[in-house]
Amino acid sequence: MNVSTERKGSGKTAAGTRTVMEQKLQYIKKHWELYVFFLLPGLAVTIIFKYIPMGGLLIAFKDFNVMKGILGSEWVGFSYFQRFLSSPDFMDYLMNTLKLSAYGLLWGFPVPVLLALLLNQVKSTGIKKNIQLLIYAPNFISVIVLCGMVRMFLSPVGPLNKLLGITTNWMTMPESFRTIYIASGIWQTAGWASIMYTAALANSSKELEEAATVDGANILQQIWYVQLPAIKNIIVIQFILQAGNIMSIGFEKAYALQTDMNLPASEILSTYVYRIGLLNGDYGYSTAVGLFNSIVNVILLVAVNWIVAKLNDGEGI
Repeated sequence: MNVSTERKGSGKTAAGTRTVMEQKLQYIKKHWELYVFFLLPGLAVTIIFKYIPMGGLLIAFKDFNVMKGILGSEWVGFSYFQRFLSSPDFMDYLMNTLKLSAYGLLWGFPVPVLLALLLNQVKSTGIKKNIQLLIYAPNFISVIVLCGMVRMFLSPVGPLNKLLGITTNWMTMPESFRTIYIASGIWQTAGWASIMYTAALANSSKELEEAATVDGANILQQIWYVQLPAIKNIIVIQFILQAGNIMSIGFEKAYALQTDMNLPASEILSTYVYRIGLLNGDYGYSTAVGLFNSIVNVILLVAVNWIVAKLNDGEGI
């Protein structure tokens, strides 16, 4: 009797779901003009600024001539890709990009999660708001202003050297560039990135935390067994998205922190594309390098999602 009752209940639920869907479809058919009116502007903007510019990728396969245009330029196939892959600087630029991204992900990704977990332990609302104000504020500083602050702080007569009693010009040292880039990035973005984790923790089950406290669990055990599982899905999604953009380092910051002396560590694919394309006018070659960068990003995104799905019992996103 229980089995039959459950089957009848599930059948009624499915029928009810179909009825709701049919009602929604009928409403859309009846008022389709409203949907077209509201969707058309956004769809037009997306097509104009997202899809039409993708036609410019043809430049990567052509000897682009401004006078002849994209379609009129001579087809060169994959020669630009072969030129880049056979370049003696290819591995240097690729490894600089990968190292900055990988180290940034390794050191920067856990910090927002830790900040959210620490903020969740602050019970006073007033103190918590003041702390959030302090850690969120750097996110609203312009990247160029941030780079100017870093240059001033690390200059030979800057506060750091005065504190240490030395006159080292840190911005000219290739071995210091990655540390400067990653540390300044964590300081600027970690607080703001912790917002979604803080919100998820605020909506987590308080009953489980109270039950863990009653059972004698300490703070670390509560974090590990109650709070971390509550934000697990958000952590996984954010990790996949950040790992998928591992080759898309911000051009502005890398270029603004770049000097002639730290080029061995600071010249990455995005700055190389800018120098070759806009400064030297080699548009076809720079477009090919940029396309190569995007292809690697897509491959990494699919690979990371597949790995996480395997580790998560076959549940991808």
